Amino acid sequence: MEPFTVTTGDDGVTRCWWGAEPEIYRMYHDTEWGLPASDNHRLFEKLCLEGFQSGLSWLTILNKRESFREVFAGFDFDVVAEFGEQDVERLLTDVRIIRHRGKIEATINNAGRAQEVREEFGSLASYFWRYEPDDTTSRSIGEAKTPESTAMAKDLKKRGFKFFGPTTAYAFMQAMGIVNDHLPDCATHPVVTKARAAYKRPA
Repeated sequence: MEPFTVTTGDDGVTRCWWGAEPEIYRMYHDTEWGLPASDNHRLFEKLCLEGFQSGLSWLTILNKRESFREVFAGFDFDVVAEFGEQDVERLLTDVRIIRHRGKIEATINNAGRAQEVREEFGSLASYFWRYEPDDTTSRSIGEAKTPESTAMAKDLKKRGFKFFGPTTAYAFMQAMGIVNDHLPDCATHPVVTKARAAYKRPA
């Protein structure tokens, strides 16, 4: 299947090329990807899972997501920030997740940094939505990073976050609804457009 096109599934629904199958992708595409999010734990989860995806497919992460949620306390960053070396060693033996020391340690580090962001801005959403591009900003289909995602990644690096570069930041923005990158002919595009229009941006 050609990238950056739409495809019609066996259910008759037209979707972005990547969201047609398998079923776990279809559900993610239809009910999550691109819908605006403001929940602290969900934003932290996505930030961490994007880091774990580095070098891997998103399908691998989706298949392991429930296990990630279990071992990282539902991505409650107040809990994860208290993890120590024993927790790192425990997680390195857990075959249900990605056993990569650097990514595990980055998740624990980023939990502490997330606490600092919440302290400064009131919530993670208040921080991340500052990078929403202007409606007049044009983007190319399939773009891997943008000036906004580059600025976000640069600022997060300055704040001590790890495993979160400009490309990862843009994937995060797409998933969390900070931009709507469903293709125009995708059935979910107008759904996300409506949800973004109704979404009350954090102060």
